[in-house]
Amino acid sequence: MRAVASARLRSRGFTLVELLIALAIIGLITLLLFSGLRLGSRAWEAVDAVALRTGDLRLAHGFLARTLGQMRIISTTFDSEPILLFNGDAERIEFVAPLSDHVGIPGLYVLRLSLEGEGSKRNLVLSRWLYHPKVLEGGDDYPPWEPLQSGRGMSLDGFPTDMDAGGGAFGRTQLLEDVDVLRIAYYGLADGDSEPHWHEDWLKQTQWPTLVRIRLWTHSQTWPDLYVTVPGRQ
Repeated sequence: MRAVASARLRSRGFTLVELLIALAIIGLITLLLFSGLRLGSRAWEAVDAVALRTGDLRLAHGFLARTLGQMRIISTTFDSEPILLFNGDAERIEFVAPLSDHVGIPGLYVLRLSLEGEGSKRNLVLSRWLYHPKVLEGGDDYPPWEPLQSGRGMSLDGFPTDMDAGGGAFGRTQLLEDVDVLRIAYYGLADGDSEPHWHEDWLKQTQWPTLVRIRLWTHSQTWPDLYVTVPGRQ
């Protein structure tokens, strides 16, 4: 009777080998579980980073589409010469469009989009002057406006890209960083042309183009070209 009871007690326990095997299996399962969590976390971070970069590029494209779609074609004089307030080349464009009061003073602004920086660290920057004679002449803490034409248009690289001066009348904002490609083209009947076609620049013209094409890519993302129809005279 005692022998049978002893055998039953032994059958209810675990041997050392069984315990070691169980611990090894538990350790392997734990390792696989944590490896999976780590892989999932890295994948989530990568997706999040891509979404953030794509979001920045999408916002920049949306801003360009809205602002260019609201541009005003205005003629003015500079140094006693009549000029059209629309000029641009392959990596810069300048025009007049309205901005809301969240930028400072609501109203029409001379807007200049340009690439600034060197090498692979180039950023898309928006510079703005309130379309008012006194503002365009410049102030104590911000530069005067000069037309974006061949040999004209002072460099603004020395001014910070988070600048807001003159009570909101002048400002500079970085729209997109790490820009890899910015290509602007202009379709229309330029002075001296017999038929409209695409141009790499639109400088010192007496009439405006009918279409603007912008290719804007970052180092990590590409995006379809943006086409904007230039509104008529307003």
